[in-house]
Amino acid sequence: MKISDSGVSVAVVGATGAVGVEMLAVLEQRTFPVRELKLLASGRSAGKTMKFAGRDVTLEALDERSLAGVELALFSAGSGISKQFAPAAAKRGTVVVDNSSAFRMDPGVALVVPEINPQAIPGNAGKGAGGGCIIANPNCSAIIMALPLTPLHKTWGIERVVVSTYQAASGAGAQAMEELRSQTLDVLEGRPAKPKVFHEPYAFNLFSHNAAVNALSGMNGEEEKMIAETRKIWGDDEVKIAPTCVRVPVMRAHAQSINVTLASPATLDQVREAIASAAGVKLLDDRAGNLFPTPLKASGQDDVLVGRLREDLSQTPARFTHGSPTLGFEMFIAGDQLRKGAALNAVQIAELVFAGRF
Repeated sequence: MKISDSGVSVAVVGATGAVGVEMLAVLEQRTFPVRELKLLASGRSAGKTMKFAGRDVTLEALDERSLAGVELALFSAGSGISKQFAPAAAKRGTVVVDNSSAFRMDPGVALVVPEINPQAIPGNAGKGAGGGCIIANPNCSAIIMALPLTPLHKTWGIERVVVSTYQAASGAGAQAMEELRSQTLDVLEGRPAKPKVFHEPYAFNLFSHNAAVNALSGMNGEEEKMIAETRKIWGDDEVKIAPTCVRVPVMRAHAQSINVTLASPATLDQVREAIASAAGVKLLDDRAGNLFPTPLKASGQDDVLVGRLREDLSQTPARFTHGSPTLGFEMFIAGDQLRKGAALNAVQIAELVFAGRF
């Protein structure tokens, strides 16, 4: 559908999913220059309409011809769909920003967080017929963790990160969010919670992340992604990362408890200043008021909220004085998985690629 006389032809693949809906909202909120818009989904959604910029846009079924002539395709329909349709689209000249895990660890595909490694975007991306490519959107938990840790990694180096995640239903899509709603109602009205999307009851419960567990390492897939993808984003294969990923009964926005060991010492004030000045991060660290990041506060926000900043006294010398340089620090963070963890990051990549067209 034609939206404007100028701009970029855009397709959203998986437009009806939680991330697809958020992609449309972010495109509109950030006034991305959309000339034409295609909304692509499964055959059962074809013919329905969704709103964009005050217009009704008809959903189309995705097939091999859908992306012909499309300059930018935002994919959020799962790894299988991405593997099936993204490579051919890129060969025809489309810039594909893929939100699935299909290409993240492909050495020929850039894995990008715009505030951290924009230089990874191919130089010819979006520039004519030869500018087609695939750019991968990292895992949501990796993005949310990497943003506040990147200024520490750049300034002092990071030896080790121990992180526990508290991941919301939004990370598993619209059906998971609905399961949390419906189970909560069931439990409050005295009925048993019946799992369908997840393997455990979700309402008033928490459980190890539902990604498959590696029988050899004992890590689940989400934990493996946090390690491998963070290393790729930073270009640092030596950094040690020990994650534990947990699904919690929160509708939207992930939280994380992080313990970090620096490679060289810093003071708490220096760490605080480095994080506060970083792009995509906002400090919410009110000790007197006991006000810190929460998923509710992070929901709908573009920035990752950071608080509970403190020295890790278990990594300090016996006669340590608060405020002296040390290696260990702790923090609690929260970020909106649907926005910075997915849709916003993808649109920010597109903004960089097509900056010359604005």
